Amino acid sequence: METAPHPIRATAQGSAPTPLSVLDLATVGVGSTPTASLRTSVDIARLAEARGFHRYWVAEHHSMPGVASSSPAVILAHLAAHTERIRLGSGGVMLPNHAPLVIAEQFGTLEAMAPGRVDLGLGRAPGTDGATAAALRRTENLHEGADEFPRQLAELTRFLEDDFPDGHPYSRIHAVPGPVQGHSNTPQVWLLGSSGFSARLAGTLGLPFAFAHHFSAQNTIPALDLYRESFRPSEALDAPYAVIGVAALATETEEEARRQVLTGALNMLRLRTGRPGLIPTPDEAAAYEFSSLEREFVDSWLGNVVHGTPDAVRTGLDDLAKRTGADELMLTANAHTGSVRLRSYELIADAYGLPTVAG
Repeated sequence: METAPHPIRATAQGSAPTPLSVLDLATVGVGSTPTASLRTSVDIARLAEARGFHRYWVAEHHSMPGVASSSPAVILAHLAAHTERIRLGSGGVMLPNHAPLVIAEQFGTLEAMAPGRVDLGLGRAPGTDGATAAALRRTENLHEGADEFPRQLAELTRFLEDDFPDGHPYSRIHAVPGPVQGHSNTPQVWLLGSSGFSARLAGTLGLPFAFAHHFSAQNTIPALDLYRESFRPSEALDAPYAVIGVAALATETEEEARRQVLTGALNMLRLRTGRPGLIPTPDEAAAYEFSSLEREFVDSWLGNVVHGTPDAVRTGLDDLAKRTGADELMLTANAHTGSVRLRSYELIADAYGLPTVAG
């Protein structure tokens, strides 16, 4: 009798040091469109499924011209219609931006569409700037939402499991689709973070944890250590399980890889200095005259992007997996052009000899 796959733990494929997964920001480049970007997301999801990547997550960002992933649940519904096996999830939904009941309804709907393969990754940051966060939350007190994260998480979990105790104000409210309708599957909850707060909370609750190494690399090992030290077994997990997000881009040559990743670095520089825009072209990035301070930022940023030929990327990912002890690597390939992103995942799959999974 065939055993159902574990909702969290995965098996490494080919010669990969850990299971490999995908984190998608649906980047939009100069001269392109959100439509084209989201079509590329479908292409990458199909490739990832065919080549044995374990899961495909979509990040929530707002008011950023260079990304098209402001509504993860909507994108995931589209991807569910174009895939059959790969796990789909949010990396993540920013819980303080939304009412817990709304998230439970959205992801209950996704679970009904793609039973047994939906992850609900949750973060407590706004995923945007302060003004946009205020517009999302309809309040100027942004710290209140982040500080209430544990309470919001507990409320969301009860909506997902439909188990508010008798006498609770919400005991007669049901998130549908959900258990009240006899639906046995619920999304697998994950906590996301870029510091120690969510690491400790995930450990205490016995939940799987995903760390944003791709933009907070200096905190990766301390956060993972804290998660493992804090871990308490739960119904979800008997031992810690940690994923790290990794910026990784493979191309046929080292020079081309450098050209491509520089576009993301320039885009991040502009975002951090209040000038967000579409992802610049490689030619625009190459021609940009960086000041000494800007060059320092870019060099630091690129130091945490695993890029180069497929062999070089494979070596970099192997080293990172060994250094961090991560249970899974979730790769995000940010580039100006969708075809470059797609090709990167293909090259990495080939470098590790990932099998082609039959449809």
